Amino acid sequence: MSKSYLIDMDGVIVRGSELIPGADQFLDRLHRKNIKFLILTNNPLYTPIDLQHRLQRIGISVTVDHLYTSAMATAHFLKNQHPNGTAFMIGESGLSQALHDAGYVLTDRDPDYVVVGETTSLSYERLTQAVRLVSQGARLIATNPDPNGPGEGGLVPACGAITAFIQSATGVEPYFVGKPNALMMRTALRFLGEHSENAIMVGDRMDTDIRVGTEAGLETVLVLTGVTRREMIDRFPYRPTRIVDSVADLEL
Repeated sequence: MSKSYLIDMDGVIVRGSELIPGADQFLDRLHRKNIKFLILTNNPLYTPIDLQHRLQRIGISVTVDHLYTSAMATAHFLKNQHPNGTAFMIGESGLSQALHDAGYVLTDRDPDYVVVGETTSLSYERLTQAVRLVSQGARLIATNPDPNGPGEGGLVPACGAITAFIQSATGVEPYFVGKPNALMMRTALRFLGEHSENAIMVGDRMDTDIRVGTEAGLETVLVLTGVTRREMIDRFPYRPTRIVDSVADLEL
């Protein structure tokens, strides 16, 4: 039986807003062979429908059931930990929809959690509210630890940087749900209806994708179309199962 695939999006399928050559053909081969797969992203900004539309614009045809975000993993975690809870959120529609779908109410009045994701409209007022709520006992959760990400014109501060502000002001350490936390792999596998021994993690980062795949017990494939160069691999204490130049070169 063919193994299922968990595929990182940035650096594997797309680079910024551009399709990585051959990635569309790789996904077509998965479709033709009826191989189950999920495209993963630590970016919690967008809903699955938004992501589906963005990918379609560059020639990638997938359904929303093929997309899994750190916002979805965070909402799943909160639903299991504290069903029907409340949260003060810093983030965008991808995170708010996931929290609502999990049965959460968003509020600034005595919330159970402060939940932090990426946002393009961060204000000092919202940061101050988050700091005060955490100081008053709200638990601090974040979608992912990435300190920055790609944006128009260069790097932009991401979830890890925003959360660091709150942590520094309160002394409270956040819990990050997204990669490299293996929790995201386990929830993604459940979403896909698959087991770790029958799944392959494909990614471009040794410190997140290959680490989390290794820790979750998956076979791992490193592609060299993202941030990792071949000479960087030996710096890490773990190794990918396979290394390929691109997903276009990956044999199924």
